[in-house]
Parts: sequence; structure tokens; C-alpha cells
Amino acid sequence: MDTKELYREILNEHNVNPTHKKKMDAPSFCLEGVNPSCGDQITLELKLDQDGKITDASYTGSGCAISQASVDMMADILIGKTKEEALKLADIFDRMIKGSVTEDELSQLDEAAALQDISHMPARVKCAMLGWRTMKEMLSLE
Repeated sequence: MDTKELYREILNEHNVNPTHKKKMDAPSFCLEGVNPSCGDQITLELKLDQDGKITDASYTGSGCAISQASVDMMADILIGKTKEEALKLADIFDRMIKGSVTEDELSQLDEAAALQDISHMPARVKCAMLGWRTMKEMLSLE
């Protein structure tokens, strides 16, 4: 199996069988994110403990496979991270999409690195960024 095929499988698995697509009880933060260019919409919810660590992440909404898989992968990565670590990962993801990320940084994105080739599909970049942009906006409001 080549790398592109593996990435397609990862993307498809997160889209078809999302781990974090559900309503959360008593989230610390909740924010809607919309991609007006294609109609993707999510409501992202994060729960933080007293030390500022993200203990749970979930989302609801609808959209294309890329937007839904991207936010599900992001939720996987965020659990256990601090707000600062989450914002740093969002910066790495953003730079990955723009094509200026190191291999070490790429490895920090875990399965979300499967979206690296989205940079070659400009119409899909906003789809991949929706969850990450929403999370950055949410944590910057605090």
C-alpha cells in the first residue's frame, strides 16, 4: 500500500467512523465554525480541567469528508494537551497546509498529517482548516 492510499484510508475512517462526533455534557467551551464557501458547519466543544488541560473534545455538524475527518483527527490530538500546546499544534497544521513545516513538526500532528496534500487542492484548504480555525478562535476568546 502506498502512502497516498494509506492517507485516503485514514481520512475515510475518520469521516465514516468518527470517534468524537457527539454532543458533550457540560463543555468548558463551545463555538460554531462555518465555511461559507462550501457550507461546512461544525459546533466544536472542549472540556478543560482546572489545570487548563483539554480532557475531552467533540463536535457536531455536517460537511464534506475532509472537514469532518480533519476535525475528528484534531479532537484526537487535542485531548491531554494544554491550551498553549493546542494553539501550537494549530499553528503547525496551518503551516503544513501552506507547505512550510518540518518533518519533526509533521510528526506532532499524528494522523492529521494525512491532510498534508490538501495544500495542492486550494478549494479544499478551508475545509481542512475549519476545525482548527474554530479551535484557535475559541481558545483565543478566553
